[in-house]
Amino acid sequence: MSWPLVKLGDIAIHLRNGASIKQSDGSGGLPITRIETIAQREVNLDKCGYAGIDKGDYINYRLEKGDILISHINSEKHLGKCAIFESDRKDIIHGMNLLCFRVNKRAYPKFVHYYLSSGIFLSKLPKITKKSVNQASFTVTHFKELEIPLPPLDEQKRIAAILDKADAIRRKRQQAIQLADDFLRSVFLDMFGDPVTNPKGWEVKSLKDIARIQIGPFGTQLHKEDYIENGIPLINPTHIVKGEIIPKANLTISNEKHASLSEYHLKTGDIVMGRRGEMGRCAIVNSKEEGWMCGTGSLFIRPKQTGVFSEYLNKLLSSQAIKNHLESESQGATMPNLNKTIVGNIKIPVPTDEVLEQFTVIKETFLKTKSSVIDSLNAPLFESLSQKAFAGEL
Repeated sequence: MSWPLVKLGDIAIHLRNGASIKQSDGSGGLPITRIETIAQREVNLDKCGYAGIDKGDYINYRLEKGDILISHINSEKHLGKCAIFESDRKDIIHGMNLLCFRVNKRAYPKFVHYYLSSGIFLSKLPKITKKSVNQASFTVTHFKELEIPLPPLDEQKRIAAILDKADAIRRKRQQAIQLADDFLRSVFLDMFGDPVTNPKGWEVKSLKDIARIQIGPFGTQLHKEDYIENGIPLINPTHIVKGEIIPKANLTISNEKHASLSEYHLKTGDIVMGRRGEMGRCAIVNSKEEGWMCGTGSLFIRPKQTGVFSEYLNKLLSSQAIKNHLESESQGATMPNLNKTIVGNIKIPVPTDEVLEQFTVIKETFLKTKSSVIDSLNAPLFESLSQKAFAGEL
């Protein structure tokens, strides 16, 4: 089916940036949107800012039901993120750094929102994106020129209703994953107790006595010519994200340099920890990451006891209590950092092998159940329907 293509600017009552208002904590007044407001692709009014705005001010910048907020100044991977405002509230002010797209009667807001969120549309954004050192952006003028397929209004509503149902399934899947992770954390705490108070009375040892601690290579050991694209990943603190190791293709080293620095190679079961910046970020190394390099800004911890003990230690070192301790102990006036002494002196409650094995059995059984539940919720459904919808095949 072939639908006419129209420019986004042709279906807009307005498509504009928000009011320039300096926000400050504790100011009160009416809520003002900001980039964080749509960080999770929905309008979260708990993430608004404030500037003491009275109820009679900025009337022309109040959000209306059906308005679409779009991130047009952000890091490249978050550029184009959008959310639809579905509340009847009249007191929310549209702030800077988010575009507000209010569609005219030719378009149904939810249909437009789903299209702007689709992979088909997002693939067009690099053509209008301007990159700088820490962020990327696109202009309203260029955005208005992008096109959208526009079926009759009734068809737009039909497609939006189908995608609503698919999106509800997707959200349930996300909730299931979150609940599952929360449950496993609860089981962990119940079996092993708080590492600070040690209510189970486990034997306490210094980390240096139960693991090897190795800081990444000195800066003088790596030179500009050692870095290549798509080489062997070098893991620094920024590559540890929510407990996972996510390397960057432009921060990798050559095979020759990698071979000469074997003492810094990571092994399965190692725990890599950031020692600068947001200190204490941790992730456990899995088989896929075997042989990657520990970066200068990181260190790795290699437990003498492997297997489930590595997982236990990783969870313990990732706890907020340990992070708070490391921040208080970090050294350096200009750039606080961790050294082997600070990390090695962390006190670790060491559970019995029997309890560790019990946790392994529970975890493996639980993960199988979690996997089957997630599979039953048909994760690819929304993406598949979205592609068919905007290709006129739904």
